[in-house]
Amino acid sequence: MINVTKPFLPKIEEYNAYVKGIWERNWLTNNGPLVNELELKLKEYLNVDHLLYLSNGTIAIQIAVKALDLTGEIITTPFSYVATTSSIVWEGCEPVFVDIDRETLNINPALIEAAITEKTTGILATHVFGNPCDIDAIEAIAKRHNLKVIYDAAHCFGTLYKGNSVFAYGDVVTSSFHATKLFHTTEGGAVFTNDPAVLKKMSYFRNFGHNGPESFASVGINAKNSEFHAAMGLCNLNYIDEILAKRKSISETYDTLLFDTSKFGKIKINSQATFNYSYYPIILNSEEALLRTIRELNGHMVFPRRYFYPCLSTLNYVKQYDTPVSLDISKRIMCLPSFHDLSNETINMISRIVLRTQNY
Repeated sequence: MINVTKPFLPKIEEYNAYVKGIWERNWLTNNGPLVNELELKLKEYLNVDHLLYLSNGTIAIQIAVKALDLTGEIITTPFSYVATTSSIVWEGCEPVFVDIDRETLNINPALIEAAITEKTTGILATHVFGNPCDIDAIEAIAKRHNLKVIYDAAHCFGTLYKGNSVFAYGDVVTSSFHATKLFHTTEGGAVFTNDPAVLKKMSYFRNFGHNGPESFASVGINAKNSEFHAAMGLCNLNYIDEILAKRKSISETYDTLLFDTSKFGKIKINSQATFNYSYYPIILNSEEALLRTIRELNGHMVFPRRYFYPCLSTLNYVKQYDTPVSLDISKRIMCLPSFHDLSNETINMISRIVLRTQNY
């Protein structure tokens, strides 16, 4: 079985060395030494000033919304994983969907200002598949209208924008370190900010609001992560440059095999970005062609993913908005398998099936 992705795993001896230390210290969670070490090493690798390691990327968005005191309406994208929208709703706000750019698949800045009302307090934009949004345009709009900006950068580990980590932009940036991600800690996530005051608020939120063992500074939740998860992150961080290089190689191999034809559409990468190739999406000519291709791949035990589907503006717990581009793309896009030990022979096989299916 060839899934759309599978986790990178370090040598088990490397992980066990960390586990041995956890056993010896008998310190399993609650801001342990490995969590602190991982935060420090991530800040160094990513060249960012502030981050907090969390239990997952969804709670990262929820904490970001709360830390920025967002209320009312939050402008967001309909083309993202459901956590982007559900977190807004979970925090008692209303998602206002703005359609995406047909080429980049990111929220279309040209449509944002028309969606701003007196109830708008923020913009939550996703860097789709690790492809940075038009950050300059979004932040110029936010500044004109006194709005906060959150970027969902779940796919963005290793992506740069204008030479800096994408995690260095916006009021708060969130990420996911889930097992399916390019860099993972089994389960996990993070929040990033350039504002020390916001960081302090989020640090309270992460740990029930504790300001000492018998004092509480604010409301909070349990968003901490464990020493076992941090250990996986520390191991995987040693391999991250190798992982990034492999993903780029996989993408280039697919490009060579698939894009000498005009049968597929492809995401346009931001020209000011250094891309991380975390996924390999292709856009087919119709939903019928997509479903036919998936059936054929499944028959060969290959399982791509309709990523992102369905369009989030169609969810049954949100107000409906007209987002025709997102609705169209979400029906025709899928991600082909991409993971560290995917062989060129397998990429060739997958590509032949995909191409052959388009001729039916």
